[in-house]
Amino acid sequence: MARRTLVASATAALGAGLVSAGCGAVQGTRARRGTDRTRAGLVLRLPPPTGPYRDRIGVAALYLVDRSRRDPWEAGIAVREVMVSVFYPARDVGAGHPVTHPVTHPVTHPVAHPVAHPVAHPVAPQMSGGAAEVFRAVDVAVHRLPKKGVDWGATRTHAHTGAPAEPVRRPVLLYTPGGGDARTLGTGTAEELASHGYVVVTVDHPGDAGEVEFPVARAGRGLVRPTVFRGDPRARPRQFRTMIDARIADLRFVLDQLAALAAGRNPDAAGRALPAGLGRALDLRRVGVYGHSAGGTAAAQVMDEDRRIRAAVNLEGFLDRPSDTPGREPEPYPVARQGADRPLLLLGSEHFPARRELERSWSALLAHGGGGTRRDRIDGAAHWVFSDYGALAPQLQGAGLMPAEDRNALVGAIDPAVSVPRVRHLVHGFFARHLPVPGPGR
Repeated sequence: MARRTLVASATAALGAGLVSAGCGAVQGTRARRGTDRTRAGLVLRLPPPTGPYRDRIGVAALYLVDRSRRDPWEAGIAVREVMVSVFYPARDVGAGHPVTHPVTHPVTHPVAHPVAHPVAHPVAPQMSGGAAEVFRAVDVAVHRLPKKGVDWGATRTHAHTGAPAEPVRRPVLLYTPGGGDARTLGTGTAEELASHGYVVVTVDHPGDAGEVEFPVARAGRGLVRPTVFRGDPRARPRQFRTMIDARIADLRFVLDQLAALAAGRNPDAAGRALPAGLGRALDLRRVGVYGHSAGGTAAAQVMDEDRRIRAAVNLEGFLDRPSDTPGREPEPYPVARQGADRPLLLLGSEHFPARRELERSWSALLAHGGGGTRRDRIDGAAHWVFSDYGALAPQLQGAGLMPAEDRNALVGAIDPAVSVPRVRHLVHGFFARHLPVPGPGR
């Protein structure tokens, strides 16, 4: 679980993961030479993907509305809304045809000047503008990030907005982030998996997620919806159960909407156009799920509940829920009580502060054996190494903007040249064994 203490005026949390290009260790003056700056500060970079589709990844955001459920966090919202990003191998991300954009004169009052720019599918930002503002207001304090000197909204992904999908049916992987975190904190791993031929759907859980920006307004919320958390949900048993139950329901609903997309319908509730061929790229007979922290809890349990999911990765999420009765032991989730009957990877870090509690819940599941459950650990790492912070925090330290003790508490002292490839290798390797992508010509 993300252990947060949020002030009442806070409006959210979000990831801006990065590492210097090439994912090497970023130290001292070398980091300063290898990064860019804008007027607003340092521009951080996500590590590039390494798979065969690394130069042609597409991305699309979908706004999904479940009218059969009320929002679990806000009584004034009569439906359940979910935002997702879909990363996929693209058929083409080329420059396309020249288009005309109005350009404001840099000195005088705004005047439109038609200028041709050959842009068809621009590279997407990691965070939307509204999300970046909320991130700057909250997560900087929550995770002891620099209060100034960083342009949090300038980070770019390696994925091209709206690029046409390659017309090949591919395994689908769902990602659910840590408690209180937004889906963007998992951008690096999502791009890596997409570069190896998967369709990856990163899911925001509004009300839980630090901040979620929507394409349209709705009664009961603004365009950017902040988290309701004001502390560690695991210390509040009812809130923790609501969080995990809502995430499981969200993931199952997203699978329903992907089935509609694969059938040729547009599930986007705002009616926005979809990338060409996106629905035809989904092979929903081969679905996996992975998640970090609370997302790891939800990933393991949703596989237990939904037979459509064939494999899952739990990145340091508890497999029990705290009791309402003080002093009573936490109650294992059904997946821990019964064991997993499909492949499940439990992946932890060496310096997770709650290792003893985590071990208790994982041991209950592992005692059952069978089902292909295995576990591994990232030595020298801390809890957020599984998110984009694994690449972000070392870059901030190398630029002289984050002290070593804060970086180590967040992701550990491990070099990102080791940790980023290690996390990617373990997650991709697991899914490659159990949900292999189609070979050439298939």
